[in-house]
Amino acid sequence: MDYNQPTKNFQKEVAEQCIRYLSIDGVIFGFHQNQLNVLLLRWKGTNEWCLPGGFIRKTESVDEAAERVMQERTGLNELFLQQFHVFGAVVRYDQDAVWRKINLNVDADSWSERTISIGYYALVEHSKVVPTPDFLTEECRWWPLDEVPGLLFDHNHIIEVATRALRRQLNDQPISHLLPESFTIPELQRLHETILGHPLDARNFYKKMMASGTLERLTERRAGTPHKAPYLYRFTRSESQA
Repeated sequence: MDYNQPTKNFQKEVAEQCIRYLSIDGVIFGFHQNQLNVLLLRWKGTNEWCLPGGFIRKTESVDEAAERVMQERTGLNELFLQQFHVFGAVVRYDQDAVWRKINLNVDADSWSERTISIGYYALVEHSKVVPTPDFLTEECRWWPLDEVPGLLFDHNHIIEVATRALRRQLNDQPISHLLPESFTIPELQRLHETILGHPLDARNFYKKMMASGTLERLTERRAGTPHKAPYLYRFTRSESQA
């Protein structure tokens, strides 16, 4: 299949409508079956994967560009986004090698030799996402964080930096966005353990969460468990809307 014309149109649009040397790279986190997942794209005609991203239009702010990029890939209108790093090394990756892998015929006159990327991560409820590729890619799907393949550009490094930022900011971020509306305390604990990468003491975790004032217990219990049905909880309105 010939992708040359769409690629030429894309490069023309970037040259005319976007800030060529400034882009967004997005790490979209979802939590499913006790795994922290990230959303990745596969380039057309290849088995090469990358993060969602895009250039910033001349008529939009950086935050607006990040929101647009994430919305187009997830189908979600309301997203929690956090800017976490600027990637501006002089040489971030081998451009020629990347272009060869994805069969991208780059017009040097419409493409910047150097691009600075602003990294954002998004926290989303896994079940609500509709993974959607763009016109340069043909597959968009979730990958478990510990199974992410070698990615194009410097995107493995970007995921590592985003994960470290999420861990550092865990207590200050509304991780309610990663969970369904109601959940059990063990389910919430497993989410914390997955993000942090180590186990937590169940009794201390329960005391800490209840003392935080961010949870309220519901009258319903989780049915179908092998032991006594645990109570369901939800985040308070102020926490879930943060």
